[in-house]
Amino acid sequence: MFGLIKVRIMQGSQAIPDVKKAVLNPAFRGFPVIDAKCKTLDFEGDKVCPTGALKTGPVSIDMGKCVFCGECARQCKNAEIEISSSHHIAADSREKLIVKPGDKYADFEENAVAARAEIKRLFGRSLKLRQVSAGGCNGCEMELNACSNVNFDMGRFGLDFVASPRHADGIVITGPVTKNMSPALEDTYKAVPAPKILIAAGTCAISGGVFKDSDALDRSFFERHKIDLYVPGCPVHPLTFVNGVLKLIGRK
Repeated sequence: MFGLIKVRIMQGSQAIPDVKKAVLNPAFRGFPVIDAKCKTLDFEGDKVCPTGALKTGPVSIDMGKCVFCGECARQCKNAEIEISSSHHIAADSREKLIVKPGDKYADFEENAVAARAEIKRLFGRSLKLRQVSAGGCNGCEMELNACSNVNFDMGRFGLDFVASPRHADGIVITGPVTKNMSPALEDTYKAVPAPKILIAAGTCAISGGVFKDSDALDRSFFERHKIDLYVPGCPVHPLTFVNGVLKLIGRK
């Protein structure tokens, strides 16, 4: 007992002190920066980008479709596109995920998520979420599990994943939503008591990702229900998720 206490004192807190100010390794691929003077590119976007996130006329990158492979930046001869390590890239609408020439990360971060008064009032101090893996590769699921470990420790903010949708305030969807998971996702949504929020985490959930054209998908759920928060990534980084949710519930 005393030995464990001694080790704990020596180790100190392992949690990231301030998740909002945490900086990731420069090798991390996050917010794409497109030169303000860039009007077009000297290569075809659909032949470089595996998901159609890159448009070349006019130039734009849709982070909701992006798998953050960085191939577009590597193809640019004059560094028209650079992939930064900035990771606060969650947004409350699909439109805000589209990055255009000259868009600055600071402006995006400031305006990407607007906390709604009713969400802040209901969930500002505690938010319980049921995660639904709807046919993905388990990459995003692993990263979301890491949100509760000693490093990210989202529980200190009142954020937790729960086993039953009846104990949840909302749903976190990962994966492209396959036909066999579509009914289960709908049933889970119905089991969550109102009012409730919906979060799409990862490129597959947001747009279908590399599976977007597959006949095995049924994404009609997104036509019936409004998503409150989109969290890009392939997979999602825990800091992107935690910071996005904190902004959503008014804990900037």
